[in-house]
Parts: sequence; structure tokens; C-alpha cells
Amino acid sequence: MSEAVARCLRDGRLDGEHAPALAVGSTLRCSPLAARAMLHLAAAVASHAAAGKAQARGLVIVAFDRSPEVYLDFMRRRGLDQNALNRCVHILDCYSDPIGWKEKIRSQQQHESSVDLCATNKANVIVFRNVKDVDKLLCSSIDLGRGFEGTGKICFSIAVDSISSMLRHASVSSISSFLSNLRSHDQISSIFWLIHSDLHEPKFSRAFECLTTMVASLEPAVVDSVHEEEIPGDVSFLEENYSKAKFYVRLKRRNGRVKHLYEELHVEGNEVRFVSMPSVSTEVNQSLLPKVQFNLELSEKERSDRANVVLPFEHQGKGEPIRIYDGRRSLPEDQRDPNLTASALLDEVPKSATPKGEIHYIRDSDDEQPDSDEDPDDDLDI
Repeated sequence: MSEAVARCLRDGRLDGEHAPALAVGSTLRCSPLAARAMLHLAAAVASHAAAGKAQARGLVIVAFDRSPEVYLDFMRRRGLDQNALNRCVHILDCYSDPIGWKEKIRSQQQHESSVDLCATNKANVIVFRNVKDVDKLLCSSIDLGRGFEGTGKICFSIAVDSISSMLRHASVSSISSFLSNLRSHDQISSIFWLIHSDLHEPKFSRAFECLTTMVASLEPAVVDSVHEEEIPGDVSFLEENYSKAKFYVRLKRRNGRVKHLYEELHVEGNEVRFVSMPSVSTEVNQSLLPKVQFNLELSEKERSDRANVVLPFEHQGKGEPIRIYDGRRSLPEDQRDPNLTASALLDEVPKSATPKGEIHYIRDSDDEQPDSDEDPDDDLDI
């Protein structure tokens, strides 16, 4: 995972701001690798929380696509012991019994809606049995995060896996409200989720991207073309796509600037590695520049001409006093004659000088005062 993304999720939120959010978008071709990327990201956040290097005290996983045991096994391989998992990882299990059918079959005498939360044999896993109730899902996620130990204000991170599974049971507006309320909650340090973009209309994916500060997308490393000649039995591109993918990240900074990163995701057994590709990243950034019909940059000659322009009020540094033209004829203080009138100044103007313009005002009658406030059109029959 790129260091910039991991650092944003680790550092968390600032006072007065919403929590940083990451959306990991994937397609069906990259679905296995997207799942590995989500596991890797959850393990990284949990490891930082366990080591006390993150703002969050722990991680709450809202698991729809995978069993909680998959997350716990992956984190154990990353070096987290059972004590650290119980202390820093809480899982809201929406995978085992999402709409309560198993519970209804197991206990016919107990009404389905009376109990939505039921503890399992694991202390840090809670089963949620009514995923259609998004409001209750929100409250349950926050309550689960408040169970982390610590002094002072307890913050925690949330991972949702995945939004595509939630859309099978709830509307886009309710899920958008769910994510927005999590981001604005003062105890949420950071939030990230997975979405399979090609399963939904583009407008739905864009609606969830508007709630993020970071957007990551996975694309196949090798694209097979139907126009190329296919070799029977050649599945090398399939094998490569199951072990490697292109990982693009768009990160929006607090100052409004957008940073684009490109990495390659490599999966080798249970290991997940991210390899930076700086050369390709430069090409991606250049292609994202807006295409306009005018030049946004200045040439060397234009820069030189602009530097040589003499501004009207610029002091030239020649040792002379600064003279600011105010539209009237002015002289130095020592050359001014206090008895000189305006008419005398006009007499000094050379006769050859061409007058720029004159204004002549003729009063309607001799009785009219020069500064009369009366309307000269009062005598008109309008």
C-alpha cells in the first residue's frame, strides 16, 4: 500500500474536519486481488493501532463479503497475536446470517426482530442479523467501536467490505447517508470501503466517490484483446492477472491539490506487496492535464518582456525622489509658488498644445444660482 494512503489513514482526522475516507474500486477481473488489498489495508490499520502509532485505538470491520475468520487468520499471519486481535479488532459479522434466516430456523419460538445482535464464541465478533436496517447498522458499528479500551477520547477506524453487498439490501441514498454519518462522527478516525464498480451504474460509483478524500482503483495487469490471435491453451495472461494488478490512487490534499500515484499490486501466496512505478506515474499525471486551445505557460521571451515592463508607480532606484502622477501638474515643494493661481498655470501651457476637451455650461436664466439643486426639467410637462 502506498505510504501516502497508509499515513492518511493512520494519522486520522483533524479537529473540525471529517474523517479521511478511502474507496477501493475494483472490477470482476480484479476481484480476488481487491479482496487481498482490502485484507492488507485492514491488517496495516490494525497493526498501527496495536502498536500505538495511530490515532485510532482499534478497527471495526463491517464484514459482508468474507467471514470474520478470514480477516482474523490474515492478521495472525501478519504478526498480530490473539491478545492484540481481541484488544484492537472488532468485527460486525454481516456475512454469517445477514437477514436472520439461520436464527429463525434455529429458534422458531423467538421472533426474528427481537434480537438483532447475538454474540458468538469469539469475544470480538458480533453477528448482525438485519442488514436492511441501515440506521441500526450505523448505531451497532459505533457502539462496537466504543468498546475499545483507553483513556480520554477513544477514536477508531471502520472498514466496510463491501458497499456492493450492501446495495443488495439497501438504497444508494441510505448507504450514502450511512457513510456520511460515519465520516462526520467525532470518534471516527478514518474509514475505507470496497466497491465493485462494474456491478453498478457509473453514477452510483461517482456518488460514493464524492464522500472520499482518496480513491483507489485496480485494473488488470494484462488485458487480452479479442482482435489478437489466441493461442489454444495459453492462459498466461489469466495467471498473471491473478497475481498482479495495476493500482491507481487519487489523493485529495487539504489544500485542494490532487496527487496521483501508481503502483503495482503483487500477490505471492499470503504476501501482498506494492511496488511503486514512478516513471508510469509521470505519464499518468501528464495525461490528466486539461486539453485547452490556449497555452497556459509563458515562453522565455514572454517572461523577459514581462520583467522589463516599467510599472507606473515603480521606483527606479536612480536616487531621485519618488514622483507619483495624480492627474494634475505638480512641481517639487521648493519650486511651488503659493500665490500661483489655476489660471496662471493654464497660461503657462504652450499655445501649440492641442486642447484635449472643454466643457461649457450655460445657465437657463440669470436668476439661476450656480449650485442650484433644482431640477432643470421641472417646467416640462411629462
